[in-house]
Amino acid sequence: MNNTITDTNFNFPNQKSLYKGKVRAVYNINDEQLVMVATDRLSAFDVVMPKGIPYKGQILNQIATKMMKETEDLVPNWLVATPDPNVAVGHLCEPFKVEMVIRGYMSGHAAREYKAGKRMLCGVPMPEGMKENDKFPSPIITPATKAEMGDHDEDISREDILKKGIVSEDDYKVLEDYTKKLFQRGTEIAAARGLILVDTKYEFGKTKYGKIVLIDEIHTPDSSRYFYADGYQERQDKGESQKQLSKEFVRQWLIANDFQGLEGQTVPFMSDEYIESVSERYIELYENITGDTFVKADVSDIQSRIEANVLAYLK
Repeated sequence: MNNTITDTNFNFPNQKSLYKGKVRAVYNINDEQLVMVATDRLSAFDVVMPKGIPYKGQILNQIATKMMKETEDLVPNWLVATPDPNVAVGHLCEPFKVEMVIRGYMSGHAAREYKAGKRMLCGVPMPEGMKENDKFPSPIITPATKAEMGDHDEDISREDILKKGIVSEDDYKVLEDYTKKLFQRGTEIAAARGLILVDTKYEFGKTKYGKIVLIDEIHTPDSSRYFYADGYQERQDKGESQKQLSKEFVRQWLIANDFQGLEGQTVPFMSDEYIESVSERYIELYENITGDTFVKADVSDIQSRIEANVLAYLK
């Protein structure tokens, strides 16, 4: 699949450093701005898959930038410009070393823990008698520590975050407040599009002026789980699985092929047909989440396109 971008090694003017995450490459320009390139890499169970997914980087970047614009009246964010479909440019921030995960429903990781008999997640109690995909009485915040590439993110409680000094109490209160506000807005945006925002994660950083801002992605299918609202209750009542819009379909395919990122397991072979089907699914996610028709960018030479657009912006 030549029409994907899975790695970048640009050398921009005044570039200080390059950090490569699971999906994004982040270029530090003069300790002032960050150029974040969303690649087509696909990560699941904290493992990067061997093949890229066509248009995935563009999809994630465009959903995230649209959602930042739709929430900037509530919570300040890092974004300054989007000079290319795969690129976001924003203020340099010092990231907090926690991901603020918020869950409105008992799904995914929470459901797996619940099935294993646990009734406490990150120090937050989960009520007895719940079924998978039931709605929590009110959303719960279940933070995770940020992992370096390849390592698993780990659940952590509010108490441990404060006790270990990972985040100060004053800052953590702001993170909690912003997380709740963003989730409420995200829930409203999803509802207007016939969707349920099930759970998501937010990442925050501090600018050099000490301002806490939203960074990275927001409300994308990689960082969030969505259900279709239509028929949700009916499916719950019948004990059927929910129709969902998220990366979960990739996780389920991997689980069915005996892969959960555990030691000794190998990533199953992904045929070109399967890769194509994942790409089509991501386009469907984009159109449902944003309400916009997806316009495919020119992918004949993605590296040159990105480089030219970023250089023109930096000038």
